Amino acid sequence: MRERKAVVAGHICLDITPVFPEKRGDNLKTGEERQEKVENLLKPGNLVNVGTAQVNTGGVVANTGLAMKKMGITVCLMGKTGEDEFGRIIRSILKEYGSEQGLITDPASSTSYSIVLAMPGIDRIFFHNPGANHTFSYSDISWEKVEEADLFHFGYPPLMKQMYKDQGKELSKVFQKADETGVITSLDLAAVEPDSEPGRENWEEILKNVLPYVDFFVPSFEELCFMIDRERYEKLVKAAGTREITEVMSLENDVKPLAKKAKELGAKSILIKCGAPGIYYKMGNANELKKAGQRLGQSMEDWADREGFEKSYKPAAVLSGTGAGDTTIAGFLSAMLKGRSLEMCLKVAAATGASCVEAYDALGGILTVEEQEKRIEQGLKKQDFKRGGTLWEEN
Repeated sequence: MRERKAVVAGHICLDITPVFPEKRGDNLKTGEERQEKVENLLKPGNLVNVGTAQVNTGGVVANTGLAMKKMGITVCLMGKTGEDEFGRIIRSILKEYGSEQGLITDPASSTSYSIVLAMPGIDRIFFHNPGANHTFSYSDISWEKVEEADLFHFGYPPLMKQMYKDQGKELSKVFQKADETGVITSLDLAAVEPDSEPGRENWEEILKNVLPYVDFFVPSFEELCFMIDRERYEKLVKAAGTREITEVMSLENDVKPLAKKAKELGAKSILIKCGAPGIYYKMGNANELKKAGQRLGQSMEDWADREGFEKSYKPAAVLSGTGAGDTTIAGFLSAMLKGRSLEMCLKVAAATGASCVEAYDALGGILTVEEQEKRIEQGLKKQDFKRGGTLWEEN
């Protein structure tokens, strides 16, 4: 098989993650317990002792792009930073992977960063500055590199002002051009605050303009639900209270209707990340998969019209969820580029997500596609979740 190449473009930042020491009682079972712990830790004037801070690259460019490189794909990264210290740190980290060449420096912007509070037993809390990501545009993409690639993956447009303003005109332009080159295209989203500028955008209209040019649409349930079914999203948030939405949502009543609506907006093949329970997938028809098959030089007829739910694997430990969604998608895309079956692509995706949470950073636990296949063959155990009275299981 010839060398497979991918371009991963979009949002990049520096993640600063203080390490919280694990203590007895950190395995919190109820939302009320988790809420109480957050309130105690973040109480004004409180001094919280933490360990050494983990400083790593974040965002889809680093998380998905570098994970794919570790999994055996030749990857060109395209993102933007400022000329400040954080930007120098990002470039230094990417240089260790031999992947700094596609990074653009904008002297007029600051480098994006996140403070990630990954407390044991509690979902992550982020303090985020988008920085130079807001100025990333169509002209910042090396289209010669895209034409040489097999896959063009773009992520986090809700955190990139040029991409979401004017009903996503720039994002549509990017994907229309990528689609015209004949590469496989994929799009990931990001969560936004309802009262923020991107949160007030008409995302249903933006996606309607973009999705017809996207071969694989790979958002999380929460992101997509917020954007195209706000009423359902608000209902689930209210029902969840201090819990996570995945604890109250239903595969049949919530996830599948959302996928159907995304299809109506133009999505071809869809993977919806459903948090700890796993991944819902709904593949396009034979015609919608034709371009991907031609680019990979293989028939994808057995992928056509497939639908189901891939349960997650049990991680050896849960240290941090940072990058789990991004690396799950890296696993799927890498396995696909290596010519694996749909079944194996989904299993590698789930196994990669489990490996990711076993490390504090997004990349520390990442293995090659072949190594993940070996773990799966050796009997890696699946998780079994009941959420809202609904059993999440494979179809």
